[in-house]
Order: sequence, then C-alpha cells, then structure tokens
Amino acid sequence: MNWEQLLSLKRYGDTNKRLRKEQDETRLGFEVDYDRIIFSSEFRSLQDKTQVIPLSKTDFVHTRLTHSLEVSVVGRSLGRKVGQKILEKHPHLRDTHGYQANDFGAIVAAAALAHDIGNPPFGHSGEKAIGDFFKTGEGQRFQSQLTEKEYQDLCDFEGNANGFKILTESRAGREGGLRLSYATLGAFTKYPKESLPKKPTSYVGDKKYGYFQSEREAFLEVAEELGLTKKNYDNGFGFSRHPLTFLVEAADDICYTIIDFEDGINHGYIQEDYALEYLIKLVKGTINNQKYNSLKNTQDRISYLRALAVNTLIEEAVNIFIDNEEEILQGTFSKSLLSVSQYKAQMEDIINISVHNIYQSDNVINKEIAGFRIINQLLSIFTKAMENHYYDRKSSYDKLIMKVFPETLDLNHKSLYTNILNITNYISKQSDSRALLMYNKLLGQVL
Repeated sequence: MNWEQLLSLKRYGDTNKRLRKEQDETRLGFEVDYDRIIFSSEFRSLQDKTQVIPLSKTDFVHTRLTHSLEVSVVGRSLGRKVGQKILEKHPHLRDTHGYQANDFGAIVAAAALAHDIGNPPFGHSGEKAIGDFFKTGEGQRFQSQLTEKEYQDLCDFEGNANGFKILTESRAGREGGLRLSYATLGAFTKYPKESLPKKPTSYVGDKKYGYFQSEREAFLEVAEELGLTKKNYDNGFGFSRHPLTFLVEAADDICYTIIDFEDGINHGYIQEDYALEYLIKLVKGTINNQKYNSLKNTQDRISYLRALAVNTLIEEAVNIFIDNEEEILQGTFSKSLLSVSQYKAQMEDIINISVHNIYQSDNVINKEIAGFRIINQLLSIFTKAMENHYYDRKSSYDKLIMKVFPETLDLNHKSLYTNILNITNYISKQSDSRALLMYNKLLGQVL
C-alpha cells in the first residue's frame, strides 16, 4: 500500500480525480467529511444511546455521542502527530502532492467521529440481541431462504458493518449516502472483510467483519481506489486495514479505557482511592505533584489524571505507529497499536476493574436485559410484517405496521435479505428512548 492512494479524496460518483493541491485550503474535502457526519440524523441519534452506564436524567453520563466526539478529538491529535512524522519521512507527499499534517488528522477525526454510528440502541447488547434473534430466535426461519454469508451477516450483526451501510447507502436524492471521501471510508473500516469466514487469521482486522453483503460492491470499489492489499482465504477474502484505521482504533481504545473508568469513579461504581492508584501507575512520570495536591475534589483529581493519561497514550500510539509504519503499509502488522504498548499491563488493570465494577453492575445488566426484550419484540413484529408484505399475504395488522415505517425505509426490494437487513438497520438507528417508545406503542401501553 502507498500513501498517495491511501489519501484519496475520491467520492462516490466522481468521474474526475480530486487532487490535494487543488483543494480549497479553507475547507478541505476531508473536513467536509466531518461536517457531513456531524449534521447527519444518524449521528444526532447517538445523543440518546447508551455508552456504558445507563442514561441518567439527573447527572451527566457519557452517551454514544459524547464518546464519539471525544474519540474524534483524540483521533485528530493522533492523526496530526503521525501526519507530521510521515511527511518528514516522505516529503514528496507534501512537496509534490500538497498533503499537510492536518489532512491525516482530519481523516482520522472524521472516521473516529463515525466509528459508533452503526451501533443499535442499548449498547453492545443491542448487537447481541439482533444477532440472537436470527441465530437462536424467531429469525431462524429465514436461514433456508438466504445464502450462507447473508445469514451470517444477521447472526453476527455487526455495528461496524452497519455503520458502513449508513455512510454509503444510496436512496432517492442521496446517492452514495453521505458521499464521504474514500480515505475516510477506508480509515473507518476496522474489519475490512465479509462475515465469513469467521476469524480466518490472527490479524487484528480479521477479528470481526466490516461490511454486509448488500454493501460488498461499494466496499470493493473503496478498497480498489485506496489500493488496500487483498488477502485470500479458503471461503472468501478480505483486505489489509487502511493504516489510519489503527489510529482510529487507538483513539477508541484510549477513550473507553480511561473515560469509562472516569465515569465509573464519578458515579460511585469505583472507589476513588482505589482508582487513583491505577491511574497514577499509568502517568507517574508526568504528574506535577504540587498541582495535583492542590486539587480538592474527586472530579478535579480524576480529570487531571485523565488528561495526563490520554496524552501519555497518544504519544505512545504515535511512536508505535511510526516505528511500525513499513509493516503497517505491508499489511503484516497484526495487532492493535496499544496491545504492544509498554502500558499494556496498566491498561488491562483499568479495563478489568471497569468490567467488574461498571460493565457487570446491576444498573448496566438491567439495562441490557431490557434492551434484549425491546429489540427482540421489535424484530418479531417488524420482520413478520415485512415477510408477509414480501409474499403478498399481509393481515390487517401487518398493513398497520407497514404504515409505521418512514418512506425512506425500502421494503419493496426483490431480495428478501435486503429487506430483512433494512429492518435491522431501521431499528439500529433508533435511540434508546425512541426504541422504548415504539415497543410500548406496539404492546398497546401508550395510546
């Protein structure tokens, strides 16, 4: 892979090549990507989607939206710092093509901003609920009517693949979805492969999958334009990651490790004295003891240590990326950046505490249980109505349900798979509150 291709400004539908040196410096194409994502309705719905701790009406907790904004900010810093070093190593990118360090930052920031845009309501349990519906629930009835890969898309419903669908899916008046640059779409795609085969290698990009069968051709076009390295498997193929994907992943890793931990402390899931010990281990070389000792409350102390921890891990990720740039471009660097960090043990300690005290707390588990029930019921009713519509056997109830759906939801496709996937995509776009409201209405509890 080479940086000239990887930094492509091409968008869906372009007939002429977009050159970096011809860009308007006041609003670069990569910055347009960021704007289009942040003004999209799908991104706005993240304000009412659970990150980890259930949403509160009395106190601040991180939502998918605030988490995404923070990941984007960290990603921008990572991208700019890496970009500066890449341009020093490959000056022709700047001198001949006109690329700047901020271009790298803009690509990573936009991809990081969108990294959770495909996640359904109720956190990661929402993904599991959709998958279980098709794997072990009522949705098993569709298996015989779908190809193996189509059915696997549903059984292992993946927020990353759903995000790629949201960003690229065409509909009337919005051909090519948000029409993001292919560089941003490439950096966004954490797992550049199909749902099958599952985990064919130990390469980090093969852990899950990044696009549904419905977006297969769209992704192949992006991969070809960017020059991603193709990898052949026994039952399919995949690609090496876009190098900047490693920075998007690192930004997410930094934020959920440190900031979820901070939320847990501030909301009493983790005792302050116990937590501070672990954060100090991570940043002990950079603490200003006089400043730290002057802080009088928990929130200020945690905030100070969080800022130091984030900065420490940003510098670490940048150094690891640059040290391994050649292997990353060759597609042979097989792990996430921070998994080979000198701070790996400290991060794992923090994550383990978060898992025990936050992710497995009663509040979080109860939210996930409710989410499972809500999503299962929505899928049950909506897929039955869609199926009966598809086979032209709608009941009066089915006809009423079909009227609930917005005009933008296409359930008249010739492919049953596409119609099923469009139902799951529609549910995934709902906020936690909206999904609960729909559930209550369908059960006749809100009239």
